Amino acid sequence: MVDNAVPGDVCDIRIYKSKRGYHQGKAILFHTLSARRTQPKCEHFGVCGGCKWQHMDYESQLYFKQKEVYNNLRRIGKVELPEETPALASANPYFYRNKMEFSFSDSRWLTEAEIATDEAFTQNNALGFHIPGRWDKILDLKNCYLQPEPSNSIRNAVKDFAIDKNLAFFNARNQSGFLRTLMIRTASTGEVMVLVQFFHEDKTNRELLLNFILDKFPQVTSLQYVINTKPNDTLYNLEIICYHGKPVIEEEMEGLRFPIHAKSFYQTNSAQAYELYKIVREFAGLTGKELVYDLYTGIGTIAQFVAKNAKRVVGIESVPEAIADAKRCAETNKIANVSFYVGDMKTLLCADFVSQNGLPDVVITDPPRDGMHKDVVEQLLQMAPEKIVYVSCNSASQARDLNLLKENYRVAKVRPVDMFPQTFHIENVVLLEKI
Repeated sequence: MVDNAVPGDVCDIRIYKSKRGYHQGKAILFHTLSARRTQPKCEHFGVCGGCKWQHMDYESQLYFKQKEVYNNLRRIGKVELPEETPALASANPYFYRNKMEFSFSDSRWLTEAEIATDEAFTQNNALGFHIPGRWDKILDLKNCYLQPEPSNSIRNAVKDFAIDKNLAFFNARNQSGFLRTLMIRTASTGEVMVLVQFFHEDKTNRELLLNFILDKFPQVTSLQYVINTKPNDTLYNLEIICYHGKPVIEEEMEGLRFPIHAKSFYQTNSAQAYELYKIVREFAGLTGKELVYDLYTGIGTIAQFVAKNAKRVVGIESVPEAIADAKRCAETNKIANVSFYVGDMKTLLCADFVSQNGLPDVVITDPPRDGMHKDVVEQLLQMAPEKIVYVSCNSASQARDLNLLKENYRVAKVRPVDMFPQTFHIENVVLLEKI
């Protein structure tokens, strides 16, 4: 496993970790550069922990992502596969994310180039991303190619204003300072949410910063803040306060509206999420007569997206806030043939639940990276739906689950979907049909 190299490079590698099954190293001297290489757009490439494949042309990124998916399905899943289908490219390989979280720090990361100058740096405040493997060091971002405007403008303006007004940036080691994080969410509808996380309450300075954001960026439709005195930055057990505008922004998809709260989960690539959902709907092949179970439904986006083609859809999710959002969304969208239930998937999805809600004809499942619990797989085998549409962000755990299902199901279709260009991550959709 080699950092900062591209397949086809001829280079010298310094090994920094050796294990029984593999080595990890870093390319330190290049003799021949790969034809797959391209010039990274971002000045922070190689230091920032994101966009690690930005030095590889996009066509090659898709090639290797597709190769990994099918290798995992064959090697781990040990299943027979149909003819390979190319990974679906993202129409926008840059500026595709709708949510970004930036951290404040009074101890910014100095790059090797900066250190080599021997200058005395007096400005150590930063607003950006954590350095990989360093929870206490933040890379100060100047321009990021992940989220569309006004993301870069807001982040840079907030940082400059905070420095000018001597607002204290957070120190993770000492647990001190005032400004902790900045979250920016953008929607395809043009709405913008900004959430500032403060380490402690300081009404004067808090309002000073929030009013600056309002004055400078009138396009912000939801301005919120939270006071977080905990050692970590997680917000899910904290009260979010709406300072101005609405507490939500709205996404739109085929006329459906999805209100997104500060704590809501929503696919971070809105445009490609639409393409993904269309593939799910196509694979499900609904005729209007089917009972559909949507496992790990989140805020019910897939459930509502396929509802018009189904007789009834039942969504299940473990996060109560997500189910509350799903029910509100369905009411807003006037969808009457969906029901949502909250609970631990491996215990809620049982014989009694199926008895009350009916045997599904189609199951759509979109589990977290670890895949489905073995009890969930066992319940799928007992329910024996005609089709299972399996969406995964980790083809290795997906392949493991397919192996458990292969005695009763065959893989009819596979379609990788690139949700995260410039990274090694890839979504994959598999259609399973009962044998």
